Amino acid sequence: MPLLYLSKPVLIGLHLGFAIIGIDAFLWLLGEYAAGAKSIARKAWAAALGIVGFLGSWIIGGYYYVVFYGPEVKPIIKAGTAPWAHAIAMEAKEHIFLFLVPLSLTLLFAVFAKGESLRRPVAFLACLTAGIGLLIGAMGFIISAAARWGGFS
Repeated sequence: MPLLYLSKPVLIGLHLGFAIIGIDAFLWLLGEYAAGAKSIARKAWAAALGIVGFLGSWIIGGYYYVVFYGPEVKPIIKAGTAPWAHAIAMEAKEHIFLFLVPLSLTLLFAVFAKGESLRRPVAFLACLTAGIGLLIGAMGFIISAAARWGGFS
């Protein structure tokens, strides 16, 4: 048994909860830029909250993967009617997620950069970051469905 034991539902809930915090924070940041807000503090809080959300999701998701997914869930998916849920959705999720933390850090640094010319690119990057988070969430749904019901038929 691992040093810190949390049940599967608790870990999945925390993983999803932190991801939602990250997504919402970058939508908040997008709103700040879209509205032309001048407050660097609010933008910095939004970006920092997004980083915390995605890092929390990353750490908890990694723990879940090592303790439960690899030994218990992955074999169920691979033996079910939708082994592609792991081969495509999970593999893509694992690799695409690696972009979120550097994108999040870039956004935080961009908040402190001076210049009106960065407003639109930063807003686009905030939208892209939130969109990638939502895409990864959809992949998580596919993976969960394949594990729960043994695939799609």
